[in-house]
Amino acid sequence: MPAVSMTSLSSRGGARGSLGARGSFSHVRRVRVSASSSPASGASRSRVMMAAVEAPLGEDVSAEKSFALGPMTSQADRPEKRLQVEVVPNLAENTTAIRCLDWDRDRFDIEFALAEGTTYNSYLIQTAEATCLVDTSHEKFRDAYWAALDPLLNGKPITHLVVSHTEPDHSGLVKDVVDKFPEVKVYGTKVCLTFLKDLVSEGQTFDGVTVKGGEADNVDLGDGHTLEFVAAPNLHWPDTMFTLDRKTGIAYTCDAFGQHFCTEDPYDTNVDELLDHYRFYYDCLMRPNSRSVLTALRKTKEWEYDTIAVGHGPILRKSMTMWKDYYATWSEAALEAAAGRAAVIYEHGYGYAERLSQIFAKGANKAGIETEFIDLTAVDDQEVIEALHGASGVVIFSPSSAVAETKLSTAFAASSSKRKIFVAESCGGDDEPVDSILRPYVESGCDCPVDPLRIKTAEPTPLDYQKYEEAGTDFAQAMTKKVAATARKDAMNAGIAKSLGRIHSGLYVVAVEAEGGVRTAMIASWVTQASFEPLGITVAVAKDRAVESYMQVGDGFVLNILEEGKADATMKHFLKRYAPGVDRFEGIDYDSTPCGPVLGNALAHLQCCVRSRLDTGDHWVIYAEVIEGAVSNPQGRTASHRRVVATYY
Repeated sequence: MPAVSMTSLSSRGGARGSLGARGSFSHVRRVRVSASSSPASGASRSRVMMAAVEAPLGEDVSAEKSFALGPMTSQADRPEKRLQVEVVPNLAENTTAIRCLDWDRDRFDIEFALAEGTTYNSYLIQTAEATCLVDTSHEKFRDAYWAALDPLLNGKPITHLVVSHTEPDHSGLVKDVVDKFPEVKVYGTKVCLTFLKDLVSEGQTFDGVTVKGGEADNVDLGDGHTLEFVAAPNLHWPDTMFTLDRKTGIAYTCDAFGQHFCTEDPYDTNVDELLDHYRFYYDCLMRPNSRSVLTALRKTKEWEYDTIAVGHGPILRKSMTMWKDYYATWSEAALEAAAGRAAVIYEHGYGYAERLSQIFAKGANKAGIETEFIDLTAVDDQEVIEALHGASGVVIFSPSSAVAETKLSTAFAASSSKRKIFVAESCGGDDEPVDSILRPYVESGCDCPVDPLRIKTAEPTPLDYQKYEEAGTDFAQAMTKKVAATARKDAMNAGIAKSLGRIHSGLYVVAVEAEGGVRTAMIASWVTQASFEPLGITVAVAKDRAVESYMQVGDGFVLNILEEGKADATMKHFLKRYAPGVDRFEGIDYDSTPCGPVLGNALAHLQCCVRSRLDTGDHWVIYAEVIEGAVSNPQGRTASHRRVVATYY
C-alpha cells in the first residue's frame, strides 16, 4: 500500500469577514475505499482501507504528515470514474466536513463541461444534545459515505437533518438517513418536504419541519449552536435555503458560491486558481437566476460568518466580502445588460422540468434575456400575475394535467397578446399536451417564434438537452432581434467601422462532437495563431452560439480550414438557420476524430483542446492548444474573408 506524503499548509488567522480560517489542510483525515469481490456472489462492496492520522487540536501541525492510502472506488456503471471520500475534522468547533470527491466527472447537467471534476459536500455538527447532518451526498457514494460517517457518529443517532434542497446530488442519501434514524427531524422548505415524500421508502414517514425563515424557525442544537434559516429559491433549485450556525460563523449555502473543482485541499487556499471555475459555475447555474441571487444576498446581509460551507468544491474562508461581491456584481451586470425578461413557468418535482427549464434559461441568457422562474407548486394566483407583469416572453414547461387545470388559466389571463410564447414538454409521463397549452396564446395574437419541443424517449437524451438550450437561445434572439441590430450599428463610429472592416481573415468551420451524439458547428473568421510553445490558437466565439457550450476548458474541437474556390457550398450549409437540435452534419462528408468532425472538403484541419477562455463582452476568446493537424491539399490556398465595415461578420 503506497504512502503519500502531504505537507501541511499554514493556518490562517483573522476576524470574521477577513482572512479567517480554523485549522489547516494537515488536519484532514482521509478515508479511501476500494471495491472487493465476495467469493460467493462476485458482488462489489466497499471497505475502508485506511484512515489517515488526525492531528489533535493544539498539536503543532507544521511538520510533514504521511498517509497510508488504498485505491479509490470506481463508479459502478463507469469503472474509469474514480470516487473518493474525504473527512475534514475541526472545520469549526463540533463541526466536520465530509467531502465526496468525484475526480473524473466531466459533465454536469449534460452540457456543463467540468475540467477538474467536482465534489459533493455535507457537514456534521455534533453537540452533547444533538447530532445534525447538513445535506447528504450523491447516491453513487453510498457505501463510501457511510464508511466515513459511521465512525464519526460513534453509535449515536442523527437527530437533525437539514436538507438545503432536493437536487439528487445532495439529497441522494436522505432515504438512507430516514431509514436508519426514523426519529430524525428533517428541516426544509415547504416545497422541499413535499418532494422528499417521493424520495423516501414506500410507506416510510418522517418528522418534517417546514422552514420559512425568521426567528421562530431557529433551531437550538445545544452548546451554543443555533441554526438560522433563509429561503433562497431558485439557487439553483426552487426549494433552496441557506443555514447559518451563529456560534461557528459558518453559512451553509449548498449550490450557491460553489464551483466544480475537485482537489484534496478542502479550502480556497489558492484563490487565483479557483476564480475561473467560480465564474464558470456562476454563469452556468446562477446567472439564469440573477434576480434571485440578489434577493438571497439582501436577505442574508446581516449574517456574520467567516466560512461558506458550499455544496460543491473548496470550502470558502479567505474573503467573504470578495466571494459575495463577485455574485452581486455579476448579477447586477446581468440584469442591467438584459434586453428583456422571460417568465419561465414549470412544476417542481415533475418529470425533468427543473433540468430542462434551467438549460433553456442558460440558452436564453446567452442571448441577453433575463429569466424569472415560476414554480406552479409554490405560488398562488396573485404571485403568478405579479411575476408575469412586465415579462416580454412567456415560457411554459408542460406541467402534469392536474396542476395544469388549476394554474395555467391564471398564467394565460395575465399574459398580453404582445408577448412571445414558447411551450415544451417536461417528460413527466402525464404532461398537459403542448398544443393545448399553446393554442389559446396563438389565438389571442401571441407570437410563437420557436416551435414547441417534444421528447420521444422515457427521459431526455444529450440531444434533447442540446435542443432545449438552442431553443432558449433562438427564443431570446427573437425577443431581442430588432434591438440588437440597432445597438450594434449605433455602438460603432462609422469611420472606425470601415477601418476595422479592412482587417482580413480566413474562413473556417469550428466543429464539435460531444457525448450522446451531439454535433454542432459554426463558421468562424476571427481566428489566429497565439503561441509557439505550446502551439496554440485563439478563436472568437459569440456568446449566443450553440457551439460555445461545448468549448469549455478541457473540451476538444476541430478547426476546419476552408479552401479558396471551394468554400461557398460549405459556407452556405453552415450559415443556414437550423431548428433547435438539428444535426448540422446531416448530408455532409466528414470523419470523426477524438476532438470532433473533420470535413471531407477541408483544405486542412487542426485538432484542438481548450485551455482557457477570455470574456470580451459579447464574445468569448477561446485559447486552445493544437494537438494534431493535417493538410489535405498542399497546393491549395486558404479561403479569405473581406469586409467593408465591421458591424457584421
